[in-house]
Amino acid sequence: METFDSTKRSLFEILKDVHSGKIQLPDFQRGWIWDDARIKGIIASVAKSFPIGAIMLLETGNESVRFKTKPVEGVKLNGNLKPDLLILDGQQRITSLYQTIITNEIVTTRNEKNYEIKRWYYIDMIKAMDDSYDLEEAIISVNEKKQITGDFGRQIILDLSKKEFEFKNLMYPVCMIDNYSDWRREFYEYWQYDREKCMFWDKFEEKIINNFNKYMVPVIVMKKENPKEAVCQVFEKVNTGGVPLNVFELLTATFAADEFDLKTDWQKIKEVFKEYKLLDRVNNTDIIQAITLLATYHKKLELSEQGIPDEKLPAISCKRKEMLNLSLEDYKKYRDLIVQGFIKAAKILFENHIFSARDLPYPAQLIPMSAILAVIGDNIGNIGHKKKLMQWFWCGVFGELYGSANETRYALDLPQVVDWITNNGPEPKTVYDANFSPSRLHTLRSRNSAAYKGIYALLMADDTKDWLSATKIDISTYFSESVDIHHIFPVAWCEKHGIKKEDYNCIINKTPLSSRTNRIVSGDAPSKYLRRIQKHAGVSDEEFKDILKSHVLSPEFLYADDFEKFFNDRKERILQRIENAMNKPIPRDAIQLEEGVYISEDSEEE
Repeated sequence: METFDSTKRSLFEILKDVHSGKIQLPDFQRGWIWDDARIKGIIASVAKSFPIGAIMLLETGNESVRFKTKPVEGVKLNGNLKPDLLILDGQQRITSLYQTIITNEIVTTRNEKNYEIKRWYYIDMIKAMDDSYDLEEAIISVNEKKQITGDFGRQIILDLSKKEFEFKNLMYPVCMIDNYSDWRREFYEYWQYDREKCMFWDKFEEKIINNFNKYMVPVIVMKKENPKEAVCQVFEKVNTGGVPLNVFELLTATFAADEFDLKTDWQKIKEVFKEYKLLDRVNNTDIIQAITLLATYHKKLELSEQGIPDEKLPAISCKRKEMLNLSLEDYKKYRDLIVQGFIKAAKILFENHIFSARDLPYPAQLIPMSAILAVIGDNIGNIGHKKKLMQWFWCGVFGELYGSANETRYALDLPQVVDWITNNGPEPKTVYDANFSPSRLHTLRSRNSAAYKGIYALLMADDTKDWLSATKIDISTYFSESVDIHHIFPVAWCEKHGIKKEDYNCIINKTPLSSRTNRIVSGDAPSKYLRRIQKHAGVSDEEFKDILKSHVLSPEFLYADDFEKFFNDRKERILQRIENAMNKPIPRDAIQLEEGVYISEDSEEE
């Protein structure tokens, strides 16, 4: 099947169809943005019969590829005329030529400093006919008063505010190219049919005006039979100068065809999410992806229950193609379930000491998590169910499985985790695939890593208390006391005692502390700063040691300033905590990975 036609059409025929509304824009096309210099350039190109590039149009009439449409900027339509064709590529060129030639109205554009200006466009007839000039030099623009001024507006250099001034100065208005015979008649009258001026006009008409009238534009027309995915892909490929459109923008135009405002709906969702700091960075495409995942899951489930054999069932998917094909009906059906799924996920992660979007190991993992919770619903309140959900979550984090190309994993996670939790089904692939090497701890040095953030959260579990305030680190103290992760053996002390940077800067030597506590730590030896902190805290020796132990460490190594014993002991304790979270053993004799294997991910040090 031919997916497109390639032909040539007269420029004026195209501009005429734009004017009548037969050719319009899909609503996802961004606004017209060409500046004054580029407008002059394209007028000159047409005047010289130089190519301006092909334009790409899309046939309308495919019910599965319906977009809300809008006329080209400057077009005034009577009523809501449905177009025959939509511009996919060539909006800037067509709009510039339409506004300068057809509208007979002043053009709002921008200057070289990007300030908004209003301009009329003219062709300097003398320069245009003089081969010593480049034709581009003959294209000029003037202000609202049709004047060119100098000395900050006090001096009029060129005045075209009246028709006779145009004739006198031999300045041809671009907006009259489509009605050149009317202008020519008045031009002859002004010059009283002077033979020399009439001959001059004839040469100008032949050299310049005729180039506009005869100008042909290469046109590629995509057939209406093309699927939406192909249309959107082509649009993004040809619009390399702009910002790529995301799925949300394309669906916004699709849903708008059915009078549904997706952007406004997203703003309502954002308002609901404002109460949960962990959801600060959830974007509109995340929501669409989660809804698509849930919709395809239920579609497959419904058809399976109708007895359709497995090999004929549609796949669970939330890849770009499926997102673009999400129907408004399914969006409305599953939207609230997914919103509640994200909120449930935020609440459960709060309980597990992940308090903000910054500390979320993999933001992408919220997508399958929200869909899983949308299916399980309130049954997640069952302690056994929640434990399994968090095992899946931690396996994803410490197995570092959501770094890229996640859509296939999402599609497995949703049915497998739901079946595992609700029906005691087989272990999900994400849980099965997850492995953690002890040597990985040595390379975790910054928040760039999901595993680093995961360990940070685990270090706040089990009633971890701040050293100074002796208060439990929970969601309220986390924010009110500015808790962050800090070095236990201070950097200054470590450097003074020859400790390797890769050791003192990794997660093994870090723990969550309030900013106030960290200031007291300073750069002193642990034995010194701990006595100072205990004195400020006003607690007994035993109480203070218990507080220190809540940070997954052995206090005696700190008081002895023994970095090596502290380091090895704490490494083992952290590994035990990771094992507990993943509910999987970590082999201690695992082959040590070469140092630096993960550095690209964790290059930013804290």
